[in-house]
Amino acid sequence: MRWADALRPRANRIERRLAEAFAAADVGDYARALAVWEPLAREGVARAQSNIGAAFAEGLGVSRDPALAAKWFEAAAAAGDPVARSNLASLCFRGDGVEQDYSRAANLYRQAAEAGDAAAQDMLSWMLLEGEIMPIDPVEARRWAEAAARQGVASAMTRLGMIFHNALGVARDPDEAVRWWRAAADAGDADGEAMLGAALYLGQGAPCDPVQALVRLERAAAAGSALARPFLGPARAAMAASAEPGAAP
Repeated sequence: MRWADALRPRANRIERRLAEAFAAADVGDYARALAVWEPLAREGVARAQSNIGAAFAEGLGVSRDPALAAKWFEAAAAAGDPVARSNLASLCFRGDGVEQDYSRAANLYRQAAEAGDAAAQDMLSWMLLEGEIMPIDPVEARRWAEAAARQGVASAMTRLGMIFHNALGVARDPDEAVRWWRAAADAGDADGEAMLGAALYLGQGAPCDPVQALVRLERAAAAGSALARPFLGPARAAMAASAEPGAAP
């Protein structure tokens, strides 16, 4: 009990300083945020170390330096920070500032995912379906995608739609696929928007709606989704045909 009491003032001070830094970063004042994070990082505060790493990884308030970012992420990851592990995994996956190492990236993503990091859960789900870095496991992929989706990760919602659409480890369920694609589209994912548009065009998992289908597909294509392209031409042709005189209502 005395240890907890003795540590409480330091913990409160760290929390206040971190909140100050986050407030500065939220308004784009990365110089101020870094000025707060640096002394905390040198005290061994893992979240501050992780945030300094992110600043160097993205070039926020400092020149971009992925090798230096990796050093900060290493320190924070060793202390158990899940965000640092996820960010370090990203560098290892891309070979950015460190030697490319897919196996280490996968291990770090799993550690971060198990600690609740949503981005890591999403990436781990993708790797378990993609099958090049680790064996394909659609059941496990679905579990991690659901975990990320519960935390609001839109790309995980789109992946869940694909899992139900393609019957990957589950019975095919077009309605459930559309439910996830709609959630992803509402959360701003262009691929989710594209797949929802395709479903509305084909009438699979939702009633056929040529107008909404085209709206969704054009919006997805404008946002950069390659998944929208195969459906855009047919959806436009269907709309044009429905507008011709004598077309069925």
